[in-house]
Amino acid sequence: MSDLVPTIPGHVIPGMSYRDASAAIDWLCRVFGFSPQLVVPGGNCTIAHAQLTIGKGMIMLGSASNREEDHPVNTPSEIGVNTRSVYAVVEDIDAHYSHARAEGAEIAREIEDQDYGRRLYGATDL
Repeated sequence: MSDLVPTIPGHVIPGMSYRDASAAIDWLCRVFGFSPQLVVPGGNCTIAHAQLTIGKGMIMLGSASNREEDHPVNTPSEIGVNTRSVYAVVEDIDAHYSHARAEGAEIAREIEDQDYGRRLYGATDL
């Protein structure tokens, strides 16, 4: 059944906004193994644009502004539900999970085998 969920290398690139994008970049790299490919500073200690890679995948992020039309940002606590997630395929999920937990990531879903052939866990974004 695992053939139903192919590994697709980075054709869709999620974009996210953070109130403190610099801290998010550091955290995503340290905890989950992303590498900064491009970081463009903005004014007032903000990040205008950043690209982080993991394997063949990528995410883009930047600093949220006070102007909602620039980079709207709503946290789950603000709206009561999670509206976005990133599914990253990594070579050794058990090592990735252990590292994230050791670095203090809040594990929202414990690691487990799925009946469709994948093994996964979930962690809450900072």
